[in-house]
Amino acid sequence: MPVVRSAPTRDLSAEVLYALMRLRQDVFVLEQECLYPDLDGRDLEPGTVQWWAEDGVGAVVATLRALDDGEGVVRVGRVATARDARGAGVARQLVLGVLAATRGPVVLDAQSHLEHWYERLGFARDGAEFLDDGIPHVPMRLAR
Repeated sequence: MPVVRSAPTRDLSAEVLYALMRLRQDVFVLEQECLYPDLDGRDLEPGTVQWWAEDGVGAVVATLRALDDGEGVVRVGRVATARDARGAGVARQLVLGVLAATRGPVVLDAQSHLEHWYERLGFARDGAEFLDDGIPHVPMRLAR
């Protein structure tokens, strides 16, 4: 089973940060063919925490970031899992890690085809579907 880790972006080694960003680029830019500014400045905000899972040899197989959206709200985003690690529950482990480590509401913009996956984790749709870089998304919220 992969090992789940988390740390503020500013505390990451260059090697770990590179691996996280590389996985995000592999999934969102190359696989999903979305040309967008992944490096949007939010990774460097003081409240941003990177979450990732490493396999048995220390390779990053999944990642997400948790942002401080203010007023006690945490925003989960940039959830990415390496193709060969999908279906093993790794992304679920990361989201559950964030939920265990935070209090208050958690929000995210889920790709629409993953809405039911997030519902199984307790999230509910919180608005109308919208396009983000040509991919349908739905806003979701877990109120606590």
